[in-house]
Amino acid sequence: MTRVLVLNGPNLRRLGVREPDTYGTTSFDDLAALCRDTGRRLDLSVEFRQTDDEAELVHWVHEAADERVPIVLNPAAFTHYSYSLRDALAQRTAPLIEVHITNPATREEFRHTSVVAGVATGTIAGFGPMSYVLALQAVAELVAESS
Repeated sequence: MTRVLVLNGPNLRRLGVREPDTYGTTSFDDLAALCRDTGRRLDLSVEFRQTDDEAELVHWVHEAADERVPIVLNPAAFTHYSYSLRDALAQRTAPLIEVHITNPATREEFRHTSVVAGVATGTIAGFGPMSYVLALQAVAELVAESS
């Protein structure tokens, strides 16, 4: 089973309560369960984590790079300005899929720029919780291709 880190940035633990008209009503715990269940079906061991702390997120990215672990990442607000996260992600040694619940390109202009996208294998956005499922499917395909 391939280990995958599903990392989530600021405010994502508030899913289901935070702006449900924008982010939907799926709770953080429900999203974690969806990712773990999807992982099992795809022969992936999913570790689902969330932090509001940029330094902690960078540490997790370093861990993944050192251990050659694929990442599915919703950087949340860090998407738009965290150069320290971008620089850490540039050191990746396995697939990195940037994921967003909403489509940032259809939202406020400050959300249109991702400093992460340039170092990601790909980006999936706008499909609600299904964005994570699609990202895990992409990781599974990329891992299979490299085997």
